[in-house]
Amino acid sequence: MGHREDLLAGAKRCLLEKGWSRTTARDIVAASGANLASIGYHYGSKDALMREALFAAMGEWADDVERSLREEAQSREGSGAGAGSAGERSEDGQAARFEAGWTRILELFGKHQALWRVQLEAVMRVEGDPELRAAYGQAQPEGRKGLVALFHGIPEDEVDEESARVLGSFYMTLVSGMAVQMAIDPDATPGAGDLTEAMRRILTGPTPAPAD
Repeated sequence: MGHREDLLAGAKRCLLEKGWSRTTARDIVAASGANLASIGYHYGSKDALMREALFAAMGEWADDVERSLREEAQSREGSGAGAGSAGERSEDGQAARFEAGWTRILELFGKHQALWRVQLEAVMRVEGDPELRAAYGQAQPEGRKGLVALFHGIPEDEVDEESARVLGSFYMTLVSGMAVQMAIDPDATPGAGDLTEAMRRILTGPTPAPAD
């Protein structure tokens, strides 16, 4: 790898090990084997490098999710419950698909806990960092479309704008909310079955009775 790639790899490592605020330019240099001047030469500033490292790490998480959901879909197809089957198209089949997918995703939340801690830290920085806010703003439309593609097992270029806006926003809200809950109280974070049952009750279940 060249210095640019080394710096990016070093910055990702520092982000995951130390977090955003505790990572210094010298930390990145030590982790990458590059030099201080190369940060400015290749990225313009340490913060610009950190932003690119964060979004690169999030892309790797998305790749992990895609692989895991593809494996889940192949497993369901092997059992005769693939996306084209009548059972899969039924309400119960869709609920089972949702639960199976979220079981895989929650496993990956555990694997990538450090990344989500950094993500939450970065979100808290956007108020005072216009460039980071702009980077998130530019990434969100693609992120919403990508989440629809991931959860529904379709190519990203087949996701229409309305689905990206409605479904993608829903999935992004759910993913972000789960990340916050896992960071605050992992033991109380709902499981995939809880999420599925909550969706079922919201759409078809009785209204909860008021507490005494």
